[in-house]
Amino acid sequence: MRNLDYVFYTLAGISSIPTTLLAGQAQPEKNPVDKQQPNIIMIVADDLGYGDLSCYGAHRISTPGMDRIANEGIRFTQGFCTAATSTPSRYSVMTGLYPWTNTEAKILPGNAALIIDTKKITLPKLMQQAGYATGSVGKWHIGLGDGNVDWNKDVHPGAAEIGYDYSFIQAATNDRVPCVFLENGRVVGLDPNDPLYVDYRKNFPGEPTGKNNPELLRMHPSVGHAGSIVNGVPRIGFQKGGKAAQWKDEEMAELFLDKAKQFVNDHKNAPFFLYYGLHQPHVPRVPNERFVGKSGMGPRGDVILEADWCVTEFLNELDKLGLAENTIVILTSDNGPVLDDGYKDDAVELVGDHKIAGPLRGGKTSMFDGGTRIPFMLRWPAAVKPQVSDVFVCQMDLLASFASLLGQTYSDKLDSENTLDAFLGKSKKGREELVIEGMFNYAYRQGDWALIPPYYNPYSKEDGEFIGLGYGYKLYNLKKDIGQQENLADKYPKKLGEMINRFEYLKSTTNKVTRY
Repeated sequence: MRNLDYVFYTLAGISSIPTTLLAGQAQPEKNPVDKQQPNIIMIVADDLGYGDLSCYGAHRISTPGMDRIANEGIRFTQGFCTAATSTPSRYSVMTGLYPWTNTEAKILPGNAALIIDTKKITLPKLMQQAGYATGSVGKWHIGLGDGNVDWNKDVHPGAAEIGYDYSFIQAATNDRVPCVFLENGRVVGLDPNDPLYVDYRKNFPGEPTGKNNPELLRMHPSVGHAGSIVNGVPRIGFQKGGKAAQWKDEEMAELFLDKAKQFVNDHKNAPFFLYYGLHQPHVPRVPNERFVGKSGMGPRGDVILEADWCVTEFLNELDKLGLAENTIVILTSDNGPVLDDGYKDDAVELVGDHKIAGPLRGGKTSMFDGGTRIPFMLRWPAAVKPQVSDVFVCQMDLLASFASLLGQTYSDKLDSENTLDAFLGKSKKGREELVIEGMFNYAYRQGDWALIPPYYNPYSKEDGEFIGLGYGYKLYNLKKDIGQQENLADKYPKKLGEMINRFEYLKSTTNKVTRY
């Protein structure tokens, strides 16, 4: 038994020690390997930063579960999402399109319509096309229904219409109503005698809110999040009824884990694709009691430990079923990290010397690298040798790359590029350029260079600097300056001009950017 890992799990109060740590345990027989059709699992954490994992240098927190994927596969040091906020980033993963090609791909309320065109190719549709069973478990936040949802009936269009055979998802996200789960388009546990209603404009008469009834709260807002109270936590938006269907935050992680494990068990004898959306460490951070106080960094650190435990348990399930060898497991985050994101949970006060974005500047909402350079790792024991890769890769390219791997084609014109060899550690050539989105503003990455155009700053000086707003162009050489501290715009005017021209060309030729 590896003593350090044993100590970690014992201190965390976790009774189920990962099976990989138990000496002398019989190993399951490995299923036959068919490299033409590996199982594919994509685990996407929520607001997890580049510096939040021990395999990326964190020293105040240990993440052995996530580290296992990195140590047994490829850990990318230049893995990117397309946007520094949730909905736009997730839209790109599903569609293979830049989020700015769709004006609805913005941070959504919980009653927003599905923003993905159900007639177009998506990542799960590609998998279905290749003969895979497809499932989505956990965080969703890309809209449901047609914009006028009756939560007491089947909610469509949704996961099924974009390619998922099975789904068990949040209606939107942790901090927004409705605070219920949907399984295959139907709210779970809803009492027909207590119908559910949702509104994002005004509260329902007589319903308590975080603003008017602070005495009912176990967690208080720092900004916003003063709407309906569910499980003692105030949310964004208002809901009435549906009491029996409301979730308990502290049970959510294990529930999603159980549903993900069940999907794998149900489809273990044929190729499957699973999108497993972790809800941590997004706010409100409400860990199970087994993890409360275990990180020493408050609820944010505790829920990262909880998420890591879920990953450990899930990987153990693959081991038990003999599926690990021929299963591609990707672990990443939807965007960069944040401390105070609307609740008073002591994240700022207790973070200490832990650097949530590691050596990067910025975080969630930012056009600096901390907003979009995220943890990104891939494990496929049958075909990928353990390594660290500095190749420039992007989540958006998984669609085109998996199409190549599985011998599939599609007629839609996408922004997704085939960088399969880079994802599998067989090539040093990945993406050459990428437009990234911060908080409704855009920056440009080309090779080792990053460009942030000038933007008016309506925020405080500190907030504006964090996001990347301000007068004058910013140009950084990331190979020499990973923290983006030295603006080279004046020193390299030719390079600056070339990048501005290319950036403007991409904006005008990819699709119309109506929010720019």
